Amino acid sequence: MSEHETTIVAEGVVAGYLPGVDILTGVDLTLGSGELVGIIGPNGAGKSTLVKALFGLVSIKEGQVTMRGEDITNLAAHELVARGVGYVPQRANVFETLTAEENLRMGLYLDPEAWDERLPTVLELFPHLRTKSDLRAGFMSGGERQMLAMGRALMMNPDVLLLDEPSAGLSPANQDHVFDRVREICDSGVSIIMVEQNARRCLQICDRAYVMDQGKNAYTGPGHELLHDPKIIDLYLGTLGRAE
Repeated sequence: MSEHETTIVAEGVVAGYLPGVDILTGVDLTLGSGELVGIIGPNGAGKSTLVKALFGLVSIKEGQVTMRGEDITNLAAHELVARGVGYVPQRANVFETLTAEENLRMGLYLDPEAWDERLPTVLELFPHLRTKSDLRAGFMSGGERQMLAMGRALMMNPDVLLLDEPSAGLSPANQDHVFDRVREICDSGVSIIMVEQNARRCLQICDRAYVMDQGKNAYTGPGHELLHDPKIIDLYLGTLGRAE
């Protein structure tokens, strides 16, 4: 991948929540323009910590993150949003007391005048939200909340979208719907980094993937290759991977 094609580059990232306790111990990652990159690995590997560090929510102690060649290491979240980075956390990803429409408007807090321009694009991706505009998010199903959270992040028309386990807690049908939308969002031109617990499904839809283990990169490669790699199957996909 040539330099002009890269959107996000992370090099030697060391980060953690407590002084002297590093969850990430030297992670490298590259995200190309219009690419869907998956991050899989066992619980405690540091997957969610990585996307939080990329979004300025966990302090990076060593290493560097650049976006199109500009240093964005440890920038505040609102600064990253202004530069075109969106983030959807795994938990608490909607404002439960606000309606769906109010949640979407919160996504435009840096540019409220763009409402009429951006709303049609988001509703085209998530047409189900059309009928939920006056419903408070706290009364929505898990799948509906996930769609709303992704829709809110897309209201700012980001170049990069960071997703932290978007299928967590969802039914298999809703998981499939979320994965279909993620692929569709990427195909529309948004570069995506997706942490995902459903490793098999993640590898099926991503362009490339990183397998993390104990705070570092263990393996990397095209998703379809890792999906059929015996080492990955034995260590991370188990019998489900063999069955596929």
